[in-house]
Amino acid sequence: MATAERDDPETIGRRVQQLRRERGLTQRQLAEPAYTPAYISTLESGRVRPSDEALRHLAGRLGVAFDELATGRPAHLATDLRLRLTEAQRTLATGEAEEAARQYAALLAEADAHGLADARYAALLGLGECGLETGDLTAAREHFERAERCLADAPLPARVPALRGRAVAHYLAGELRYAVYLLETALDELNRGGLHDPDALLLLYASVIGPYMDMGAHARAAQAAEFALALAPRAADPALVARMHRSVARTLLAEGRIAEADASLAKAAEMYRQLRLRTELANCHWMRGYVYAQNGDLERAEDELRSAQTMLSAHRAALYSSQVAVELADVLHRRGRSEEAAALLRNVLGDLSSERGAVHAAAAHRLLGRIAEAAHDTEAAEEHYVRALSLLERAGAAGDLADLCRLLGDLLRRTGRVEAALDAYRTGLGHRTAPGTTTLGPAPARPPL
Repeated sequence: MATAERDDPETIGRRVQQLRRERGLTQRQLAEPAYTPAYISTLESGRVRPSDEALRHLAGRLGVAFDELATGRPAHLATDLRLRLTEAQRTLATGEAEEAARQYAALLAEADAHGLADARYAALLGLGECGLETGDLTAAREHFERAERCLADAPLPARVPALRGRAVAHYLAGELRYAVYLLETALDELNRGGLHDPDALLLLYASVIGPYMDMGAHARAAQAAEFALALAPRAADPALVARMHRSVARTLLAEGRIAEADASLAKAAEMYRQLRLRTELANCHWMRGYVYAQNGDLERAEDELRSAQTMLSAHRAALYSSQVAVELADVLHRRGRSEEAAALLRNVLGDLSSERGAVHAAAAHRLLGRIAEAAHDTEAAEEHYVRALSLLERAGAAGDLADLCRLLGDLLRRTGRVEAALDAYRTGLGHRTAPGTTTLGPAPARPPL
């Protein structure tokens, strides 16, 4: 974790003078044997900028750490903050998003107070992830935007986690095209500029799969899934490894071995980062399940979608897990297990709304409508179709809208409401022919796989 620059000479001078007096030392006692009392007097008055060598000498004589003398921060603040950051990451990774948000908020306040830019970025990023987990998408987007501003001058790979988080917040709010724009622009810049950071590319490719699928850009979704899987890191059990590194760090801190503790905490943070990547990689299994379902291989589709759900789990990523559940319910319905599918859909609809996963909420209502129609419950079918229609119109998912209008029109026609059916068909044709509904322009440059 990087530290801020040292304080100005006057502030350092006052700090040296205060510590010297607290310890009952004269200027000569503090200066010897390397410096003169006159130099200490000049330093304490703020008229000279002490070198690192001079500060280390003074820190040793005063019994404080170099960083504490140079910046006024407690000796082990940076390492303590890193330990608390990994604790917050662990809390979030185990599904306790609200508690993690409280931990990150406290860290943010302390990072702001001490001017620790890296810790501030990490805390804002964590708060954004908590917002995604709890479904507070507006707050999540604001935190990610602030995190991006923290690293405005940094290379793009360093900013990718915050940028990806902001794009996901827009996607989950139903703003599909803007989410794709953000992710594709970043991918293109990384690949064309030779910034082939595997972690950054993996995050972006895995995150763009969902928006692609919802917009009907299935070929791009499949390609993004293959790229993500090729870039995927290998980690047998990152949660277990992370716990080990955290435990080791605590022991090292107790023994005063700060540098080693810091290194162990960095490894723990990497493991928790990989845990978040596992959530992203679940999208790849989701995509594979979708492809198998489209090809009629329903058994393999169910296996892939259940793998995605296992990786996500309702406790770690309730919103994403609900989205996969909708895809799984469609496969179950097609395999003749409609009651099981309907129960699954009703169970997840509470986690979806027009503001959180609008496209998949619409898909759930659409499928419930089909199931009701197959059971000859026309009234329930129409109700579900109409709810789905309102959700899709807000999200702008034109391809799904056209198909839904066809279903609704067919239902209305069969029940004798011909004029209403014609209106539904016309609405669907308008969306089907709307320009740019699934045409996203040139695909981003390919990674060097």
